[in-house]
Amino acid sequence: MKIKLKAGVAAIAAAAVCLASPLCAYTQDTSLKSNIPAGTVLIPQASGITVYENEYAAIDASNIDQGYIMVKYKSASQDKIKVQITKSGGTVYNYNLSADGSYAVLPFTQGNGEYTVNVLKNVSDSKYSQVLGKKVTVSLKSELLPFTYPNQYVYFTSKSSSVAKAKELAQGADGQLGVVENIYNFVVNNIEYDYNKAKTVQSGYVANPDTTLASKTGICFDYASLMTAMLRSQAIPTKLIMGYTGTTYHAWISVYINDVGWVDNIISFDGKSWKLMDPTFASTGKGSSEAADYITNPSNYQEKYCY
Repeated sequence: MKIKLKAGVAAIAAAAVCLASPLCAYTQDTSLKSNIPAGTVLIPQASGITVYENEYAAIDASNIDQGYIMVKYKSASQDKIKVQITKSGGTVYNYNLSADGSYAVLPFTQGNGEYTVNVLKNVSDSKYSQVLGKKVTVSLKSELLPFTYPNQYVYFTSKSSSVAKAKELAQGADGQLGVVENIYNFVVNNIEYDYNKAKTVQSGYVANPDTTLASKTGICFDYASLMTAMLRSQAIPTKLIMGYTGTTYHAWISVYINDVGWVDNIISFDGKSWKLMDPTFASTGKGSSEAADYITNPSNYQEKYCY
């Protein structure tokens, strides 16, 4: 299946309609621009300018205006560590943190406001004890930034194979829509759904875009993480969204197009309507009318988290 994007006046008008989400709480401001040059991979940094720490953990808040915070557990151990990020009046996000002394990049995807960042250590069974906590006030330089950097759920570097492939696919593309088209079609047509993995995947699994690209297989999280990494590396802000389709936990994506705004959950315009941007179902459906009917119905999707 090959998706063809159309960027005519009617398409732009249709795309400007925002599907409001309380989890990625942003206004539909089409005056925003992603001015990062295509191919520029933004690298998160623990700059050491603003650090909150104790003997157990460290929170580097030096670059929170860029849409991320960096957290590490200092001692290498077998301890189970979690980071809980809560925006005042918003959704609680829980992340697993490796106890290996390295920093993890965690995004602020709910916009400006006050967040509480807590580092928690497992003490018994499902019980955790706080070892470090801090409240930070986030004022983003651009609301697009949390969706342009790599993070724990969308991991890539300038040397990633997924980034190299995105650069190849972007060459000669007709603007941002052309880049999205090329990357979307590549993922849909080259990654096979791994049904066995879907049945056996463990709680806490985190996708790796390069692993998915190499294996050419994956579950919905893998599809969405790979495509998000590829698009972000080409300076196209992209949300990785996790939630439900019916009773099934699922992952899909949304993109931001300059002069259009957030094109939430939709990818192509056929002259009548937009098609939902769900690379997993588009791939497994192989162009069937049943798959098309499902992914073009927004009521089939309930967002829970946004990364």
